[in-house]
Amino acid sequence: MFVCSAIARRWHPYRLFPLLVLLLLLLAARTHGSPSGNRKSGRSSVFSLFNLKEKSRFWSEAVIRSDFDDLESSSPSKESVINYTKAGNIANYLKLLEVDSMYLPVPVNFIFVGFEGKGNHEFKLHADELERWFINIDHIFEHTRIPPIGEVVSPFYKINIDSEQYHHLPIVSHVNYNFSVHAIQMDEKVTSVFERAISVLARKDDVTGTRDDAADLWQVDVDIMDVIFTSLVKYLKLENAYNIFILNPKHDNKRAKYGYRRGLSETEIDFLKENKDLQTRILQSGRTPESVLDALDKIKRPLYEKHPMAKFSWTITEDSDTIEWYNICQDVLNNVERLYQGKETADVIQSKVVQLLDGKNEDLKLLLGKVLKSGDFGGLHAECLTDTWIGKNRWAFIDLTAGPFSWGPAVGGEGVRTELSLPNVGKTIGTVAEISEDEAEDRLQEAIQEKFAVFGDKDHQAIDILLAEIDIYELFAFKHCKGRRVKLALCEELDERMRDLKDELQSFEGEEYDESHKRKAIDALKRMENWNLFSDTYEDFQNYTVARDTFLAHLGASLWGSMRHIIAPSMADGAFHHYEKISFQLFFITQEKIQRTKHWPVDLQAVMDGLTSMVLPSQKVSFSQQMLPLSEEPALAMAFSVARRAAAVPLLLVNGTYRKTVRSYLDSSILQHQLRRLSNEGSLKGTHAHSRSTLEVPIFWFIHGDPLLVDKHYQAKALTDMVIVVQSESSSWESHLQCNGKSILWDLRRPIKAALAAVAEHLAGLVPLHLVYSHAHATAVEDWMWSVGCNPLSVTSEGWHISEFQSDTIARNYILTALEESIQLVNSAIHLLVMERTSEKTFKLFQSQERELLNKYNYVIGLWRRISTVSGELHFVEALRFLFTLEDATKGFVEYANATVAHLHPIHCTRERKVQVEFDMTTVPAFLVVLIVLWVLLRPRRPKPKIN
Repeated sequence: MFVCSAIARRWHPYRLFPLLVLLLLLLAARTHGSPSGNRKSGRSSVFSLFNLKEKSRFWSEAVIRSDFDDLESSSPSKESVINYTKAGNIANYLKLLEVDSMYLPVPVNFIFVGFEGKGNHEFKLHADELERWFINIDHIFEHTRIPPIGEVVSPFYKINIDSEQYHHLPIVSHVNYNFSVHAIQMDEKVTSVFERAISVLARKDDVTGTRDDAADLWQVDVDIMDVIFTSLVKYLKLENAYNIFILNPKHDNKRAKYGYRRGLSETEIDFLKENKDLQTRILQSGRTPESVLDALDKIKRPLYEKHPMAKFSWTITEDSDTIEWYNICQDVLNNVERLYQGKETADVIQSKVVQLLDGKNEDLKLLLGKVLKSGDFGGLHAECLTDTWIGKNRWAFIDLTAGPFSWGPAVGGEGVRTELSLPNVGKTIGTVAEISEDEAEDRLQEAIQEKFAVFGDKDHQAIDILLAEIDIYELFAFKHCKGRRVKLALCEELDERMRDLKDELQSFEGEEYDESHKRKAIDALKRMENWNLFSDTYEDFQNYTVARDTFLAHLGASLWGSMRHIIAPSMADGAFHHYEKISFQLFFITQEKIQRTKHWPVDLQAVMDGLTSMVLPSQKVSFSQQMLPLSEEPALAMAFSVARRAAAVPLLLVNGTYRKTVRSYLDSSILQHQLRRLSNEGSLKGTHAHSRSTLEVPIFWFIHGDPLLVDKHYQAKALTDMVIVVQSESSSWESHLQCNGKSILWDLRRPIKAALAAVAEHLAGLVPLHLVYSHAHATAVEDWMWSVGCNPLSVTSEGWHISEFQSDTIARNYILTALEESIQLVNSAIHLLVMERTSEKTFKLFQSQERELLNKYNYVIGLWRRISTVSGELHFVEALRFLFTLEDATKGFVEYANATVAHLHPIHCTRERKVQVEFDMTTVPAFLVVLIVLWVLLRPRRPKPKIN
């Protein structure tokens, strides 16, 4: 027994191992529930072995700590805690999503004149067919930015875009334009006013001709047409929308071809140049009062109270809507006609020049005044004849009867304006309407011969011949019978013949005919049941000819181009902010010192007037000008010399002549680097270099004797922190551009237009009208059709007056930059909240931050909506007032989101007082298994007797 008892009391090592395992399990469990284990980690706790999840209630233990009190607050509702925890992150709990896009409404009126059936070829548009085509125009598209244009290196002037660099704002913006198109069809009286205006204001382009030949080219005075368009817009109170006029006036056989021009033609300039007596009379003549045109501004009759702001809407005006405007316009045109009636060429030119000197075109007024006083006509060039025009106010027009004309790069350019760029009523609708009876019979015979030529001499079944005859008549009727104003007699005969053919096809239903013939006859009869080829009735979507569809598709594409190029154009890459004050710093760099300002070789007042036109009404402007002679500025002279280069440039002119020229130019990159160095040294630094309310625009204007350009081809260049302008002595520089087969000449002595275009790009991101971003090409493309109007961004006119389209674009670009930056900051804050995980431990503390966080977010969203609404009403000055508030509100939301996340982080590192493990029934079997194993290993065993 003793021996057995001794054996029973003895512990073997293998029996101690299960106890150690159990002890380690319990220690690990206590460690898991300890404060130091409060953070989530990638390791699984020991309870995962037993499916003891984080919310298990099976095991709980209080961890007693007396060194701090934390998380003592009233217990929140159970449902709120569950929702917060299940959300996964704070952004989901608050239902905040990153902003993908927002929309700016843009009201547009397409105003159709001469489409009521009284215009050219008596073409009439119907509301439903117009909607069928125009509803396919992209009414929503993103605002886009164009990367910086690189140096033009090829002789064919293809633009080169740098697409690899970093962009401060996305090329394709978060902000989308939402166009609301309102189509307005004007009544017959409006059409008659424009037809009369064209007749009265047209004069011959070539004044040297003695014959009254109808084949001559005619020019229409666009200055007075500007007054008529503006008066109609104001009369109908359409100023709070963008208005695109589509004109279809009757074609006058007395004027084979006409276009619109500002100023004088080339022959008129030559006539004035050679006639010294005429120059003297103009200088001595008094000023003509504008009373004949003032009457147009005194009447108003609103067409609508507010723009419909729908995707597409249609309005037809009545005579009562425009009768008062019609009567006054007729009186004005009668007065103008009497002013020019019966006058000789010299008198007409004198009246026109006096009108220009008294007009509102400051650039042309200054140029003509200077030319007449100096007698130097070298810089006075005729502007291009065009059939499109962008007005000074919110209107532009297309005249489908005028022209056609062409302009753009002389050789090898893309998107050039050609004679086929615009739809032509005469060549599409007119060709269908004007076909004669004899021509119709000839074309029918040609179709019959072509169709039956494939039959040859072989015998064919009667049903096949009938079907071939039906095909011929169907195609002929669709091309030449449908949509005609005057019905052809041949079409009536074909209508009778088709009835006979129908009877013949029905005769094939008899039993004596083959089944295949019966099926062919039945199919042909079914096809003929829905025909209405020869009737005069108008049926929805049935009587459109190929010509009408082609015309409307082409017109829709042209109008879509107007939205992309002049209403909501692409802008230059970069962030363009709104400043309360714009400070233009003009540095004129000359070879030698010039003492007096009035002797400077620059029209300083014209430059300042042009720069002032780019400043919004809510902004203030200041100027500082300084003459810097290179003879007294060695550092500046060195910078000029280092940047000056020469290049051999091959040219292929409009007439096909090849020419190789050596051009002297300034390398803008080198010059910018040198001028930056001088600015850092303080010699060129402004007084507001670091001001948030004032933007300094340094303009370096280099004046040189020999012909000089920037980067081989430009008169001015906008850089990131300055504008470079070059001026030289050539008055008729042959550029790489052409219009109507003639090279466009630049006056290098007056680079004001190019300088203002460069400043507009530097100041607010405006780019030339022919450039636009293409989603298909993922880069910028060229389309020269809308490069018109007397503004700095066009190439067909020498004018540099900023239009209201461009003023709105400047203001909108400021707004878009502020919205884009706000969206980026808000998205960064929301992304931060997405990354912040939710847990029950942070809920109480987050509740104290939730309301204020949402209030700040909603405040930003409210400002977005307010800015979008006000901008849609084209009240940009009012919208600009919200930008500083938006900037502060956005920063407030971002800072509060960062503070909220930082406030929650200490909770994840804090020790808890107690750890609760929720009870889970699935853990019971696991513990039973453990207990059974322990009992088997640790139960007392019966001693075995020792047998010696």
